[in-house]
Amino acid sequence: MSKLPNTTASIFSVMSQLAKKHNAINLSQGFPNFPVDERLLDISKRLLTENIHQYTPMAGLPSLLDKIAQLTKKSYLRTIDTATELLVTTGATQGIYTVISTFINHNDEVIILDPSYDSYEPSVLVAGGKPVRVSLNDDYSPNFDRIAAAITPKTKMIIVNNPHNPTGKIWSEHEFEALESLLDKHPEVLLLSDEVYEYISFKHSHISVNSRPKLIDKAIIAASFGKSLHVTGWKVGYLVAPERLMKEIKKIHQFLVFSVNSFSQHVISEYLDIVDFVEVSAMYERKRILFQELLKESQFELLPCEGTYFQLASYRKISNQNDMEFAKDLISKYGVAAIPVSAFYKDATDKKMLRFCFAKADETLTAAANRLYGIKVSV
Repeated sequence: MSKLPNTTASIFSVMSQLAKKHNAINLSQGFPNFPVDERLLDISKRLLTENIHQYTPMAGLPSLLDKIAQLTKKSYLRTIDTATELLVTTGATQGIYTVISTFINHNDEVIILDPSYDSYEPSVLVAGGKPVRVSLNDDYSPNFDRIAAAITPKTKMIIVNNPHNPTGKIWSEHEFEALESLLDKHPEVLLLSDEVYEYISFKHSHISVNSRPKLIDKAIIAASFGKSLHVTGWKVGYLVAPERLMKEIKKIHQFLVFSVNSFSQHVISEYLDIVDFVEVSAMYERKRILFQELLKESQFELLPCEGTYFQLASYRKISNQNDMEFAKDLISKYGVAAIPVSAFYKDATDKKMLRFCFAKADETLTAAANRLYGIKVSV
């Protein structure tokens, strides 16, 4: 008996495989194709021969925990107890799965805001819970009337993602105040805040739940070094949570992973002493501007991108196809892979929208834009 009878290969795998089959430029899956920082490689080479290849403590390498605490203090003015409020995970996805497995029981309801990252719902289903999908507004801001209406006595958790994948939307101060007011009325509901793109924001500064005193006691925050340091293949992330919640999370984590890759933890621990997250954000902003400028005169309509390394684009002027068909034709006929945004909705809402990843080398973005720029008729 399958626990996920309706789950197939993720849209990211499907589009990446099609891109490979047709030798297309892959702007679908969210990973950089440019080299990592030479300084990170230098640290890696030096540490490779050192005696650092055995288990680290279950919660994480002590020096890395200290560096994360320092980073959180610098970024959000939050003081973290590294012994009781912090956990290194095998990427944010494992952290999110662990949190859901820890707190969601049979028939517990979890509110997920659509469009949403595809790992949330399966994690809830495996835990025996019930995903409750609530659509964002047309501009992808949260609709608190809908969220409030979705809360029942069975609601155990709300999952938010900020900066938002796939839309690039960043929550405002007003929206956080509305969330705080809502959760004040429902103190039993936990908040899982997916903040993996926290250091990739542009016009509007990212507001972290770490900086919201009214939310901290009920919130678990998921972060990702894979995204922040563009080393997605290293699969190193972390969770921040109050002691009463983290104590329970660690009980599950120790039997899923026990300890995360020791080498990666040692390297990242040293690298955090020299990396500048302001420059990371600036680098991605340059790529965002480049990609937008390259497509400015195309038939695609680009939506605002406030954070993440994803650009939404409407193709309404080009085709009446549904977004899945259009995305597949884009690969086979024009050699560019993107993600159809309907894949992020429970009901496959089709707004004639694609998600492009601009975390690519400039020449890759230029080559892709040249192909996209030439599309003027229905494909």
